[in-house]
Amino acid sequence: MTDIKVDLAGIKLKNPVITASGTFGFGREYAKFYDLSKLGGIVVKGLTLEPREGNKPPRIAETSAGILNSVGLQNPGVKYFLDKELPFLRQYDTAVIANIAGNTVEEYCKMTESLGSRVDGIELNISCPNVKEGGVAFGIKCESVYNITRSVKEYCKVPLIVKLSPNVTDIREIALAAQEAGADALSLINTLLGMAIDIKTRKPVLANTVGGLSGPAVKPVALRMVWQVAQAVNIPVIGMGGISNWEDAVEFILAGADAVSIGTANFLNPYAPLEVAEGIKEYLIKNKFDNIHELKGNIKY
Repeated sequence: MTDIKVDLAGIKLKNPVITASGTFGFGREYAKFYDLSKLGGIVVKGLTLEPREGNKPPRIAETSAGILNSVGLQNPGVKYFLDKELPFLRQYDTAVIANIAGNTVEEYCKMTESLGSRVDGIELNISCPNVKEGGVAFGIKCESVYNITRSVKEYCKVPLIVKLSPNVTDIREIALAAQEAGADALSLINTLLGMAIDIKTRKPVLANTVGGLSGPAVKPVALRMVWQVAQAVNIPVIGMGGISNWEDAVEFILAGADAVSIGTANFLNPYAPLEVAEGIKEYLIKNKFDNIHELKGNIKY
């Protein structure tokens, strides 16, 4: 029997496929299509300490190979999630991971404390601007990555996953800083910064001018960064960025990812995570791998 279960720093996944934050809401829409228990895990929509309306529209723009988004973390806040959304998700036999975002270290710590052990893991979004440091993103300097990871870790009762920004000079240095500060796992990549211009109006398409690029366009960059980080650290890595099908997912596992996360593909095909999980299993069987761990990092140079 081919085994596709994954132990992600203590988070038990029945298969290596997780849904990416910001693309799956709180699961209600997708539960109309299939049983969410078939997923390895769900990373919920990014949460902030207080409810947030997000940015002004337009805040989504389609590109030739993906989408730009500047939604601005619209969400109902961590308390609403715990009271209203988490009970719904707990009906299903799948890991629930909370993605948290904030503008200060204190906000991150308060959310982590509130979540306690009611979720299976916490994913730390460090692409947010640190208002106390002039609005520079937490995730682009080793020192700030170390400091926020270490601070949040003190309050974290479940495995802590640090989500890395690709908008850096050397992703390996950032990954090592997070690991040294106590991260239990890493996820990457978050979106790449991009923009689009309407040549008819000569105005930016997005009201916020710039936004995060996701989808197939970012896959080669994401794959390279996952490969680099997997060689540099000794904690689990979740690979994401442009994964549209099982073949893409197998590439990320070969690059060293322990699990994969499906994001933008959900918008095009709500069944994508299930198809990816099934495709990975069939690939393992066809190539005579007993379990997914034998595939991880198994590149032939």
